[in-house]
Amino acid sequence: MAAASAESIANARLRAYRLLKMVTYAAFCKEPKAPMSHSHQLLGISNAIVDILAQVDEQFIAEIGAERGAMNLIDKDRARDIYDKMGPAKEMSGGSVANSVAGFANLGGDAAYIGHVHDDQLGEIFNHDMRSLGIDIRLQPATDGAPTARSYILITPDAQRTMNTYLGSCTELGIADVTADTVATPKLILLEGYVWDIAEGPALAKQAMTIAAENGSAVALSLSDSFCVERHRDAFESVVRDGVQIVIADEDEINALLQTDTLDASLEALRDYDNLFVITRSDKGSVIVQGDTHIVQAATPVEKLIDTTGAGDAYCAGFLYGWANDWPLEDCARLATHCGTQVIQQLGARIEPGLLDSYSSGSPLT
Repeated sequence: MAAASAESIANARLRAYRLLKMVTYAAFCKEPKAPMSHSHQLLGISNAIVDILAQVDEQFIAEIGAERGAMNLIDKDRARDIYDKMGPAKEMSGGSVANSVAGFANLGGDAAYIGHVHDDQLGEIFNHDMRSLGIDIRLQPATDGAPTARSYILITPDAQRTMNTYLGSCTELGIADVTADTVATPKLILLEGYVWDIAEGPALAKQAMTIAAENGSAVALSLSDSFCVERHRDAFESVVRDGVQIVIADEDEINALLQTDTLDASLEALRDYDNLFVITRSDKGSVIVQGDTHIVQAATPVEKLIDTTGAGDAYCAGFLYGWANDWPLEDCARLATHCGTQVIQQLGARIEPGLLDSYSSGSPLT
Protein backbone atom coordinates (compact mmCIF):
# COMPACT_ATOMS: atom_id res chain seq x y z
CA MET A 1 0.00 0.00 0.00
CA ALA A 2 2.80 2.38 0.91
CA ALA A 3 4.61 1.56 -2.31
CA ALA A 4 1.46 2.20 -4.35
CA SER A 5 0.87 5.48 -2.53
CA ALA A 6 4.44 6.60 -3.21
CA GLU A 7 4.01 5.67 -6.86
CA SER A 8 0.80 7.69 -7.09
CA ILE A 9 2.47 10.70 -5.58
CA ALA A 10 5.39 10.39 -8.01
CA ASN A 11 3.03 10.13 -10.99
CA ALA A 12 1.07 13.15 -9.81
CA ARG A 13 4.26 15.18 -9.50
CA LEU A 14 5.33 14.08 -13.01
CA ARG A 15 1.96 15.11 -14.45
CA ALA A 16 2.20 18.48 -12.68
CA TYR A 17 5.72 19.01 -14.00
CA ARG A 18 4.65 18.20 -17.53
CA LEU A 19 1.63 20.50 -17.24
CA LEU A 20 3.86 23.31 -15.99
CA LYS A 21 6.18 22.82 -18.98
CA MET A 22 3.22 22.92 -21.37
CA VAL A 23 1.84 26.12 -19.83
CA THR A 24 5.26 27.78 -19.85
CA TYR A 25 5.86 26.79 -23.49
CA ALA A 26 2.43 28.03 -24.54
CA ALA A 27 3.01 31.34 -22.79
CA PHE A 28 6.36 31.66 -24.53
CA CYS A 29 4.82 30.96 -27.93
CA LYS A 30 2.14 33.60 -27.37
CA GLU A 31 4.66 36.24 -26.34
CA PRO A 32 4.42 39.00 -28.97
CA LYS A 33 7.51 39.55 -31.08
CA ALA A 34 9.36 42.80 -30.54
CA PRO A 35 8.64 45.28 -33.37
CA MET A 36 11.24 45.10 -36.15
CA SER A 37 13.41 48.20 -36.30
CA HIS A 38 13.39 50.11 -39.58
CA SER A 39 16.51 50.20 -41.74
CA HIS A 40 15.36 53.49 -43.32
CA GLN A 41 12.33 55.74 -43.21
CA LEU A 42 11.80 55.51 -46.98
CA LEU A 43 12.87 53.20 -49.81
CA GLY A 44 12.08 54.19 -53.38
CA ILE A 45 11.86 51.67 -56.24
CA SER A 46 11.61 53.18 -59.70
CA ASN A 47 13.05 53.99 -63.09
CA ALA A 48 16.50 55.53 -62.54
CA ILE A 49 16.84 58.38 -65.04
CA VAL A 50 19.31 61.24 -65.31
CA ASP A 51 17.46 64.52 -65.84
CA ILE A 52 19.24 66.87 -68.26
CA LEU A 53 17.56 70.26 -68.02
CA ALA A 54 17.97 73.15 -70.42
CA GLN A 55 16.10 76.38 -71.07
CA VAL A 56 15.21 76.68 -74.75
CA ASP A 57 12.99 78.74 -77.03
CA GLU A 58 10.00 77.60 -79.03
CA GLN A 59 12.09 77.39 -82.20
CA PHE A 60 14.32 74.72 -80.67
CA ILE A 61 11.28 72.54 -79.86
CA ALA A 62 10.12 72.90 -83.46
CA GLU A 63 13.59 72.15 -84.87
CA ILE A 64 13.89 68.81 -83.09
CA GLY A 65 10.30 67.89 -83.95
CA ALA A 66 9.20 67.17 -80.38
CA GLU A 67 5.59 67.33 -79.24
CA ARG A 68 5.49 70.42 -77.05
CA GLY A 69 4.59 69.81 -73.43
CA ALA A 70 4.60 66.03 -73.81
CA MET A 71 6.87 63.19 -72.75
CA ASN A 72 8.38 61.83 -75.96
CA LEU A 73 10.07 58.41 -75.86
CA ILE A 74 13.22 58.32 -77.97
CA ASP A 75 15.89 55.78 -78.91
CA LYS A 76 19.64 55.95 -78.27
CA ASP A 77 20.49 57.63 -81.60
CA ARG A 78 17.77 60.25 -81.18
CA ALA A 79 19.01 60.93 -77.66
CA ARG A 80 22.52 61.59 -78.96
CA ASP A 81 21.20 63.88 -81.72
CA ILE A 82 19.18 66.06 -79.30
CA TYR A 83 22.08 66.31 -76.86
CA ASP A 84 24.42 67.49 -79.63
CA LYS A 85 21.99 70.32 -80.45
CA MET A 86 21.43 71.45 -76.87
CA GLY A 87 23.19 74.35 -75.22
CA PRO A 88 24.24 74.53 -71.55
CA ALA A 89 22.37 72.03 -69.39
CA LYS A 90 22.06 70.91 -65.77
CA GLU A 91 22.41 67.18 -65.02
CA MET A 92 21.05 65.45 -61.92
CA SER A 93 19.50 62.19 -60.80
CA GLY A 94 15.87 62.05 -61.81
CA GLY A 95 12.79 60.04 -62.53
CA SER A 96 9.63 60.73 -60.56
CA VAL A 97 10.18 58.59 -57.45
CA ALA A 98 13.93 59.24 -57.46
CA ASN A 99 13.11 62.97 -57.32
CA SER A 100 10.81 62.34 -54.37
CA VAL A 101 13.45 60.27 -52.57
CA ALA A 102 16.03 63.02 -53.16
CA GLY A 103 13.62 65.65 -51.84
CA PHE A 104 12.81 63.49 -48.82
CA ALA A 105 16.53 63.22 -48.04
CA ASN A 106 17.07 66.96 -48.44
CA LEU A 107 14.30 67.56 -45.91
CA GLY A 108 16.33 65.50 -43.47
CA GLY A 109 14.76 62.07 -44.01
CA ASP A 110 16.64 58.77 -43.98
CA ALA A 111 16.22 57.27 -47.45
CA ALA A 112 17.35 54.40 -49.67
CA TYR A 113 16.83 53.69 -53.37
CA ILE A 114 16.59 50.77 -55.82
CA GLY A 115 16.98 51.58 -59.50
CA HIS A 116 18.98 50.21 -62.45
CA VAL A 117 21.80 52.24 -64.03
CA HIS A 118 24.71 51.26 -66.29
CA ASP A 119 28.37 51.56 -65.40
CA ASP A 120 28.86 54.67 -67.57
CA GLN A 121 29.21 58.42 -67.13
CA LEU A 122 25.50 59.10 -66.59
CA GLY A 123 25.19 56.11 -64.26
CA GLU A 124 28.02 57.56 -62.17
CA ILE A 125 26.31 60.97 -62.18
CA PHE A 126 23.05 59.40 -60.97
CA ASN A 127 24.59 57.39 -58.13
CA HIS A 128 27.03 60.10 -57.05
CA ASP A 129 24.24 62.67 -56.95
CA MET A 130 21.98 60.46 -54.85
CA ARG A 131 24.77 59.41 -52.48
CA SER A 132 25.79 63.05 -52.02
CA LEU A 133 22.35 63.57 -50.44
CA GLY A 134 22.94 60.73 -47.99
CA ILE A 135 20.77 58.24 -49.89
CA ASP A 136 21.68 54.57 -49.58
CA ILE A 137 21.99 53.20 -53.15
CA ARG A 138 21.10 49.53 -52.89
CA LEU A 139 22.25 48.26 -56.33
CA GLN A 140 25.60 48.27 -58.09
CA PRO A 141 25.77 49.66 -61.67
CA ALA A 142 25.35 47.04 -64.40
CA THR A 143 28.42 46.25 -66.52
CA ASP A 144 26.39 44.94 -69.44
CA GLY A 145 23.15 45.91 -71.13
CA ALA A 146 21.81 49.29 -72.25
CA PRO A 147 23.27 52.71 -71.33
CA THR A 148 21.86 54.68 -68.40
CA ALA A 149 18.45 56.24 -69.01
CA ARG A 150 18.23 59.99 -69.53
CA SER A 151 15.47 62.56 -70.01
CA TYR A 152 16.15 65.81 -71.85
CA ILE A 153 13.82 68.28 -70.15
CA LEU A 154 13.46 71.33 -72.38
CA ILE A 155 11.92 74.31 -70.63
CA THR A 156 10.40 77.15 -72.65
CA PRO A 157 9.92 80.73 -71.33
CA ASP A 158 6.32 79.98 -70.28
CA ALA A 159 7.69 77.30 -67.86
CA GLN A 160 6.29 74.49 -70.00
CA ARG A 161 8.46 71.38 -70.07
CA THR A 162 8.92 69.09 -73.05
CA MET A 163 10.56 65.78 -72.14
CA ASN A 164 12.48 63.53 -74.50
CA THR A 165 13.26 60.32 -72.66
CA TYR A 166 15.53 57.39 -73.51
CA LEU A 167 14.71 54.61 -71.05
CA GLY A 168 17.79 52.46 -71.61
CA SER A 169 19.09 50.64 -68.55
CA CYS A 170 16.22 51.48 -66.22
CA THR A 171 13.97 48.99 -68.02
CA GLU A 172 16.37 46.20 -67.05
CA LEU A 173 15.41 46.40 -63.37
CA GLY A 174 14.32 42.88 -62.47
CA ILE A 175 12.96 40.66 -59.76
CA ALA A 176 16.51 39.58 -58.84
CA ASP A 177 17.18 43.19 -57.79
CA VAL A 178 14.37 43.20 -55.21
CA THR A 179 15.34 40.90 -52.36
CA ALA A 180 15.13 40.85 -48.58
CA ASP A 181 18.71 42.16 -48.54
CA THR A 182 18.25 45.04 -51.00
CA VAL A 183 14.84 46.08 -49.64
CA ALA A 184 15.81 45.63 -45.96
CA THR A 185 13.19 46.91 -43.47
CA PRO A 186 12.10 50.46 -44.35
CA LYS A 187 9.16 52.15 -42.67
CA LEU A 188 7.71 52.85 -46.13
CA ILE A 189 8.35 51.59 -49.67
CA LEU A 190 7.45 54.00 -52.48
CA LEU A 191 6.71 52.27 -55.80
CA GLU A 192 6.51 54.12 -59.11
CA GLY A 193 3.63 53.32 -61.46
CA TYR A 194 6.02 53.28 -64.42
CA VAL A 195 7.62 50.15 -62.92
CA TRP A 196 4.66 48.19 -64.33
CA ASP A 197 5.90 49.12 -67.84
CA ILE A 198 9.11 47.13 -67.22
CA ALA A 199 9.18 43.49 -68.38
CA GLU A 200 9.60 42.16 -64.83
CA GLY A 201 7.94 45.17 -63.22
CA PRO A 202 4.70 43.57 -62.01
CA ALA A 203 6.63 40.63 -60.52
CA LEU A 204 9.22 42.79 -58.76
CA ALA A 205 6.51 45.08 -57.41
CA LYS A 206 4.64 42.07 -56.03
CA GLN A 207 7.85 40.81 -54.45
CA ALA A 208 8.49 44.20 -52.84
CA MET A 209 4.96 44.18 -51.38
CA THR A 210 5.46 40.64 -50.06
CA ILE A 211 8.70 41.64 -48.35
CA ALA A 212 6.98 44.73 -46.96
CA ALA A 213 4.17 42.64 -45.47
CA GLU A 214 6.69 40.29 -43.85
CA ASN A 215 8.69 43.19 -42.39
CA GLY A 216 5.83 45.40 -41.27
CA SER A 217 6.65 48.07 -43.87
CA ALA A 218 3.93 50.19 -45.45
CA VAL A 219 3.73 50.55 -49.25
CA ALA A 220 2.90 53.70 -51.21
CA LEU A 221 2.13 53.76 -54.93
CA SER A 222 2.68 56.81 -57.11
CA LEU A 223 0.40 56.47 -60.16
CA SER A 224 2.89 58.30 -62.46
CA ASP A 225 0.48 59.56 -65.18
CA SER A 226 -3.04 58.93 -66.41
CA PHE A 227 -1.85 57.02 -69.50
CA CYS A 228 0.17 54.72 -67.26
CA VAL A 229 -2.97 54.15 -65.17
CA GLU A 230 -4.98 53.30 -68.29
CA ARG A 231 -2.34 50.77 -69.36
CA HIS A 232 -2.32 49.02 -65.99
CA ARG A 233 -5.64 49.91 -64.38
CA ASP A 234 -6.63 46.37 -63.43
CA ALA A 235 -3.21 45.68 -61.90
CA PHE A 236 -3.25 48.98 -59.98
CA GLU A 237 -6.78 48.34 -58.74
CA SER A 238 -5.68 44.93 -57.49
CA VAL A 239 -2.66 46.17 -55.54
CA VAL A 240 -4.57 49.12 -54.10
CA ARG A 241 -7.09 46.60 -52.77
CA ASP A 242 -4.36 44.31 -51.43
CA GLY A 243 -0.76 45.41 -50.85
CA VAL A 244 -0.70 49.20 -51.01
CA GLN A 245 -1.62 51.45 -48.08
CA ILE A 246 -0.97 54.91 -49.60
CA VAL A 247 -1.90 56.10 -53.12
CA ILE A 248 -0.34 59.30 -54.48
CA ALA A 249 -1.91 60.71 -57.63
CA ASP A 250 -3.05 63.82 -59.40
CA GLU A 251 -6.69 64.43 -60.27
CA ASP A 252 -6.50 62.89 -63.76
CA GLU A 253 -4.72 59.79 -62.45
CA ILE A 254 -7.21 59.11 -59.67
CA ASN A 255 -10.11 59.58 -62.10
CA ALA A 256 -8.47 57.11 -64.49
CA LEU A 257 -8.00 54.57 -61.69
CA LEU A 258 -11.59 54.85 -60.52
CA GLN A 259 -13.00 55.26 -64.06
CA THR A 260 -14.78 58.51 -63.23
CA ASP A 261 -15.04 61.85 -65.02
CA THR A 262 -14.87 64.25 -62.09
CA LEU A 263 -13.06 64.53 -58.78
CA ASP A 264 -16.39 64.61 -56.94
CA ALA A 265 -17.28 61.25 -58.45
CA SER A 266 -13.86 59.90 -57.46
CA LEU A 267 -14.26 61.11 -53.89
CA GLU A 268 -17.59 59.34 -53.70
CA ALA A 269 -16.00 56.13 -55.05
CA LEU A 270 -13.22 56.33 -52.47
CA ARG A 271 -15.75 55.59 -49.74
CA ASP A 272 -15.24 51.93 -50.64
CA TYR A 273 -11.50 52.05 -49.88
CA ASP A 274 -9.52 52.04 -46.64
CA ASN A 275 -6.30 53.41 -48.16
CA LEU A 276 -4.81 56.85 -47.62
CA PHE A 277 -5.24 58.80 -50.87
CA VAL A 278 -3.12 61.89 -51.55
CA ILE A 279 -4.54 63.77 -54.55
CA THR A 280 -2.88 66.85 -56.07
CA ARG A 281 -4.84 69.37 -58.16
CA SER A 282 -2.21 71.84 -59.39
CA ASP A 283 -3.36 75.41 -58.65
CA LYS A 284 -6.51 74.04 -56.98
CA GLY A 285 -4.47 72.59 -54.14
CA SER A 286 -4.80 69.02 -52.91
CA VAL A 287 -7.20 66.65 -51.20
CA ILE A 288 -6.29 64.01 -48.60
CA VAL A 289 -8.79 61.19 -48.09
CA GLN A 290 -8.76 58.25 -45.69
CA GLY A 291 -12.01 56.74 -44.54
CA ASP A 292 -14.06 59.54 -42.99
CA THR A 293 -11.07 61.90 -43.01
CA HIS A 294 -11.30 64.47 -45.80
CA ILE A 295 -8.75 67.30 -45.86
CA VAL A 296 -8.72 70.07 -48.46
CA GLN A 297 -5.42 71.93 -48.72
CA ALA A 298 -5.34 75.17 -50.69
CA ALA A 299 -2.53 75.96 -53.12
CA THR A 300 -0.13 78.81 -52.41
CA PRO A 301 -0.12 81.57 -55.07
CA VAL A 302 3.25 82.36 -56.66
CA GLU A 303 4.43 85.55 -58.33
CA LYS A 304 6.55 83.90 -61.03
CA LEU A 305 6.30 80.38 -62.37
CA ILE A 306 9.70 79.21 -63.61
CA ASP A 307 9.56 75.44 -64.08
CA THR A 308 6.77 72.95 -63.34
CA THR A 309 9.20 70.01 -63.50
CA GLY A 310 8.69 67.77 -60.53
CA ALA A 311 6.12 69.81 -58.62
CA GLY A 312 4.20 66.62 -57.87
CA ASP A 313 7.41 64.82 -56.92
CA ALA A 314 8.25 67.56 -54.43
CA TYR A 315 4.74 67.45 -53.00
CA CYS A 316 5.13 63.69 -52.57
CA ALA A 317 8.47 64.15 -50.80
CA GLY A 318 7.06 66.67 -48.36
CA PHE A 319 3.95 64.66 -47.60
CA LEU A 320 5.86 61.44 -46.98
CA TYR A 321 8.43 63.23 -44.84
CA GLY A 322 5.64 64.37 -42.55
CA TRP A 323 3.99 60.92 -42.62
CA ALA A 324 7.28 59.15 -41.83
CA ASN A 325 7.73 61.43 -38.83
CA ASP A 326 4.18 60.76 -37.58
CA TRP A 327 2.83 64.24 -38.28
CA PRO A 328 -0.93 64.82 -38.49
CA LEU A 329 -2.20 64.52 -42.07
CA GLU A 330 -3.09 68.23 -42.15
CA ASP A 331 0.55 69.14 -41.47
CA CYS A 332 1.79 66.61 -44.02
CA ALA A 333 -0.37 68.36 -46.64
CA ARG A 334 0.86 71.83 -45.59
CA LEU A 335 4.52 70.83 -45.83
CA ALA A 336 3.88 69.10 -49.15
CA THR A 337 2.28 72.26 -50.55
CA HIS A 338 5.21 74.34 -49.34
CA CYS A 339 7.65 71.98 -51.08
CA GLY A 340 5.74 72.00 -54.36
CA THR A 341 5.40 75.78 -54.26
CA GLN A 342 9.13 76.28 -53.81
CA VAL A 343 10.07 73.89 -56.62
CA ILE A 344 7.93 75.58 -59.31
CA GLN A 345 9.78 78.87 -58.64
CA GLN A 346 13.18 77.38 -59.59
CA LEU A 347 14.81 75.41 -62.38
CA GLY A 348 14.62 71.66 -61.76
CA ALA A 349 12.65 69.26 -59.57
CA ARG A 350 14.99 69.13 -56.61
CA ILE A 351 14.02 70.28 -53.13
CA GLU A 352 17.10 72.08 -51.87
CA PRO A 353 18.58 71.52 -48.39
CA GLY A 354 17.32 73.97 -45.79
CA LEU A 355 13.80 74.23 -47.18
CA LEU A 356 12.37 73.39 -43.77
CA ASP A 357 13.96 76.58 -42.44
CA SER A 358 11.39 78.57 -44.43
CA TYR A 359 8.49 76.40 -43.32
CA SER A 360 6.30 77.40 -40.40
CA SER A 361 3.34 75.08 -39.91
CA GLY A 362 3.55 75.04 -36.17
CA SER A 363 4.57 71.38 -36.26
CA PRO A 364 7.80 70.29 -34.61
CA LEU A 365 10.44 69.78 -37.26
CA THR A 366 11.55 66.32 -36.22
